[in-house]
This record gives sequence, structure tokens and C-alpha cells, in this order.
Amino acid sequence: MSSESIQVNWLKRITLSVLGGALLLVGVAMIVLPGPAIIFIPAGLALLAVEYDFARNWLLRMRRWLSSRARRRRMPELH
Repeated sequence: MSSESIQVNWLKRITLSVLGGALLLVGVAMIVLPGPAIIFIPAGLALLAVEYDFARNWLLRMRRWLSSRARRRRMPELH
């Protein structure tokens, strides 16, 4: 690898980390402040998931949780 491609990779990783972290922090703050946290948190996790496994795992868990919640709302249990 040339030093130029190494610099581009580091720049990409730093940019994704800063933007993803910022979106995630803003989304977490929006849980208690007015704003669309449900949009910012997954967006931040999606950016972080490009480079980091922990974010990919959180994003997958969030998707599973949201889809199970949606399924429960569509088909309420009969008691």
C-alpha cells in the first residue's frame, strides 16, 4: 500500500467515527430533549458500523427489537 492510500483510509475512518459518534450523541441527547432520537441514533450507529463491530452488533439488536415491537403492534395477543 502506498502512503497516500493509508492516509485516505485513516481519514475515512476518522471522518466516519466523528460523524457517527456525533449523530449518536445527539440522538441520545434527544431522548430527553425534543427531537427525533429514533432517526439520529440508528444513523449514528450505521455510520459507526462501517468501521466498528460493536456498532454493527448494536444496530442489529436495535433492528430486531424494533421489528419485534412492530410485529406485536400489528398482531396483539388475545387474552
